[in-house]
Amino acid sequence: MNDGATDSGRKGASQDGVVLLHGISRTARSFRKMQKALEGSGFATLNQDYASRRKALEQLAEDIHPAIEGFAAGIEGSIHFVGHSMGTIVCQHIAVNEPRLVRSLALFGPLLAPPDPARQAMRERAAKARAEGMAGIADAIVQSATSGDTKASNPVAVALVRELLMRQDAEGYARTCEALAAAEAADVRRIACPVLLVTGDEDGVASPSNARAMAEQISGARVVVLNRCGHWATLERAAECSAALKEFLAGRA
Repeated sequence: MNDGATDSGRKGASQDGVVLLHGISRTARSFRKMQKALEGSGFATLNQDYASRRKALEQLAEDIHPAIEGFAAGIEGSIHFVGHSMGTIVCQHIAVNEPRLVRSLALFGPLLAPPDPARQAMRERAAKARAEGMAGIADAIVQSATSGDTKASNPVAVALVRELLMRQDAEGYARTCEALAAAEAADVRRIACPVLLVTGDEDGVASPSNARAMAEQISGARVVVLNRCGHWATLERAAECSAALKEFLAGRA
């Protein structure tokens, strides 16, 4: 696997597929461990880098549609979508606008759309990234978005979060921040597929209370809260996230 678009290539008749859409880190590497776990369980995967080239984040669903359609054409099973943070918003728009494509949604650090204070914070982060580069913002993001336990006992996850941030082009990251700041919520009441919402008990971006409020708008949605976990759940609690996802998908074939 590489840092760009990653298609498992192990497609076969009746095989289910999983599309993984990362967050504002703008790198598919944030899902690498989960991708390996899924492939080990027999799923085909599409784990693709993408970035916002437009002002409206929800239009990312249109930008990546050809890749998803090509992936879907290569298998005869269902397509499940997994998102993290910003990617959860993109997943929701796909589920609302292209329901035929989506067998289920598993959303880690789920967001409907940023609240107003967070929108302003994202604009300020974009300005700082342009002025100081990624080195000017990376450490503060790592500190605020990971749990105390992760910082104390999981230095590998902390280092990886920082690396994912530092590898970004500052201008591209700033544009994505601005797109997220302008994001509109999908009408999630129209989502009819099974939905899993996973967040950390120390997630200050997608708090457990917000995840539960989101679940109230989606018929049958299930919420899982991970202990001693921040916003980077797929890295901070990789094994637990993969286990929760595989359990969820087991009944969706």
